[in-house]
Amino acid sequence: MFHSIRWRITLPYVILILLTMLVLGIYLSSFVERTYLENTESKLASEARMVGDVILPVLDSETTPNLDEAAKHWASVLASRVTIIAPDGTVVGESHEDRTQMDNHLNRPEVAAALKTGQGSSMRFSHTVGYQMMYTAVVLKNNGEPAGIVRVALPLPQVEADLTHLRGVLLTATVLVTILAIILSALIAGRISQPVRQLTQAIQKMTTTGASAQLVPSAQDEVGQLTQAFNVMSVELRTQIDALETERGKLAAVLQEMTDGVLIVDSEERIQLINPAAERMFGTQQKNAIGNTLVEALRHHQPFEIWQRCRATGEVQSASFEVGSKKLYLQGAAAPLGQALPGSTLLLFQDMTRQRQIESMRRDFISNVSHELRTPLAALKALTETLQTGALEDPPAAHRFLEQMETEVDALSLMVTELLELSRIESGRVPLERKPTRPVDILHPAYERLVLQAERARITMTVECPDDLLLVLADAVRVQQVAVNLLHNAIKFTPQDGRIILKAQPQEGTILFSVQDSGIGLSAEDLPRIFERFYKVDRARATSGTGLGLAIARHLVEAHGGKIWAESELGKGSTFFFTIPLA
Repeated sequence: MFHSIRWRITLPYVILILLTMLVLGIYLSSFVERTYLENTESKLASEARMVGDVILPVLDSETTPNLDEAAKHWASVLASRVTIIAPDGTVVGESHEDRTQMDNHLNRPEVAAALKTGQGSSMRFSHTVGYQMMYTAVVLKNNGEPAGIVRVALPLPQVEADLTHLRGVLLTATVLVTILAIILSALIAGRISQPVRQLTQAIQKMTTTGASAQLVPSAQDEVGQLTQAFNVMSVELRTQIDALETERGKLAAVLQEMTDGVLIVDSEERIQLINPAAERMFGTQQKNAIGNTLVEALRHHQPFEIWQRCRATGEVQSASFEVGSKKLYLQGAAAPLGQALPGSTLLLFQDMTRQRQIESMRRDFISNVSHELRTPLAALKALTETLQTGALEDPPAAHRFLEQMETEVDALSLMVTELLELSRIESGRVPLERKPTRPVDILHPAYERLVLQAERARITMTVECPDDLLLVLADAVRVQQVAVNLLHNAIKFTPQDGRIILKAQPQEGTILFSVQDSGIGLSAEDLPRIFERFYKVDRARATSGTGLGLAIARHLVEAHGGKIWAESELGKGSTFFFTIPLA
């Protein structure tokens, strides 16, 4: 409580007032006591003169008078002790004691002072009456000579009682004034500190809730000016905070949605920022990365090396590397942030895996096309050279060579046609006329088209497709092409007396189509690649076909929103599956 500005204002004033009233009380008490004693002395002197004026004629007589009765009379009138003393110090009148038993008073301080100056006063313990007394004596003169001394005494306990009463009055006044001063100081300090408390509450509200506050100035003094300045600052601060929050939101949204990994690393190699893309790339989490070093968080030395080279040279550094566990190929770059964040470095990682795969596919495509074209072209060249060297003179041989040339040309034509078809499907230029279709209307046409070929190969082929299956949303001709390609592939790799089953059945919002054969099967290494263009399981035996049928099937199924895959074991046959969504 005493740390508040209100009490920091009040306490000094209270202490000042207390000290002032204490000093003033001591001074006033001393002053009043002194004044009271002086007044009492003056009063006693006046009373003594008054008594002296009355008894002076008696003192002028030649005989020593007995003035006890006069002393007692004046003592009762003045409410004091009255003593009448002869010039030689003999007590000739006493109001309270037996004067015959009293000593000579010539040496009494007040008597001696009175004989010397005309008036004397002293305070001392009276052995006669047994308590403190205040004595005042005056000299009575007749024709310039001392005729006697009148002494009036007042008991000090009465004087002390009067002084105590005065001190009590002063103390009470001091306490009342002090209490009033404390109350007024507290009220004034509270009124002065109230705007400061309001400012404090407004600042606390801004700190906890972020909401701006406006205060009404209570006065035009310094506190009022401070309140107005606070109001202006509050508006400006709120504007700046809103702008910063907007920019931070934009930056957070950009970092959140970026496909490139972004990190900010300080001069001690500790990560200050990491976005979700970088978390996915390196298999870490923000809570495990922030505050840790690059090596601890990412567990790859290449990012550290890029950062280290950037720190050493102060220039942008880049490198490509592969994240082995995820098979990702990353392009990393490190750039110093300069004045924006002194000592910090920006690390940017771009996932080049897809581009690398595309580049690899492009190389494979060129290699495969070259391989597929080389055989028919070599055959055509050999046949042509044979005809040129004299086979034309042998009509039967020439006719046979021309038929082989036609076969090779047909193979080349088929390859070009399938390549164009695949290119159109991949680019989305093949329009799909999708409409509700019965699954049986997809499998039976494919069956009818290739049943004779299967019979010639002595392969049994059956269809298992109920007529009451739900309809699929498909381009029937295109999906039939998928079934024909799969069926043709199954016939090609199924030996005599084998079996092929075409099947359709419902599965979670789709119809699952399958082509199952009892052929030679596929190895686990071949399964992931069988849907690639030109991929052939056994190059030595794959002289027929272009290797594009399964690739075309995959693209057609995916264009319908379905999936295609295969399950197989060597020597145990293969099953190709694909799904088409329900209508």
